[in-house]
Amino acid sequence: MENTKLKQEIWAYILLIVGSFLFAAGDVMFVNPYHLAPGGTYGLSNVFYSLWGWKISYWAICMDVPLLIIGTWILGPKFGIKTIVSTFLIFGFTWVLETLWGYKPVIFEGAITSNQISETMIGFSVGGDALNYFTPDYFLNTVVAGLIYGVAIGLIFKSGATSGGSDIISMILHKYTKISLGTLVLIVDGCITISTLFIPGATFRLPIYSIIVIFIESKMIDIVVDGVKSYKTALIITDKVEDVRDYVLNTLHRGGTCFAGMGLFNGAERKMIYVTLERADLVKLKSNLRVLDPNAFVNILDSSEIMGLGFKALPEE
Repeated sequence: MENTKLKQEIWAYILLIVGSFLFAAGDVMFVNPYHLAPGGTYGLSNVFYSLWGWKISYWAICMDVPLLIIGTWILGPKFGIKTIVSTFLIFGFTWVLETLWGYKPVIFEGAITSNQISETMIGFSVGGDALNYFTPDYFLNTVVAGLIYGVAIGLIFKSGATSGGSDIISMILHKYTKISLGTLVLIVDGCITISTLFIPGATFRLPIYSIIVIFIESKMIDIVVDGVKSYKTALIITDKVEDVRDYVLNTLHRGGTCFAGMGLFNGAERKMIYVTLERADLVKLKSNLRVLDPNAFVNILDSSEIMGLGFKALPEE
């Protein structure tokens, strides 16, 4: 048991290191060169860098550490050691990349050149000096940035680390205002994306693309954390319980639960089968229910996460 826990802990820290590096790479190589700010302290750091210089990593760590301290003081010890490790790993990787790589974009249209500079080009710096320009490809860069951010944060979540940074502000506001945490996160991140408009020469293009990064990122986080399988839960009210039960058990090879209920209209007793299926099996079930019981009533629900026998294992302590 101890050996298994040690392997799990080692694997968790591997995920934490890889996720932290990907986050730093996504910010330095994709987000910052385009002056985007998809929420969080690093998004705000990108804006501060565009306005006043100084490395992104310096701005971020100057916000992250005080926020962790204030959050622990006000909210209690909610932030584990992995969150603290992740904070400093991202800082370190970001500092190394912006020092060695600079803020050169990976995705752009055409060759980077310092000649024939136009308003459609964006400047990037090496060593703090704006020396080169490039013609941006906003859409492709936004998609790739969202994918990298999503994979990075998903791996950090899977390692057991929690999200710190600007989310701590949302948690503190939630404690005193009672506004839902999800709403406060949207408000805080929304304010950060809108702050890109303070960058000289900025247009509404920047906050819009920043919001798209956040949207793609959120979808990728779900895929990384929960997997790509999509499960559905079917609640089947039927008078042909044995026929439906036999089909679920012997054809679909799934288990389920049968409940006894009472109809509201005439008070008659009805049976309801509760079963969770993968999408492909649900299609088979729906296509055969008309044969099994043409009068069946079916309610199908989306299931974001299923744990237990035959599905995802229950989490260990």
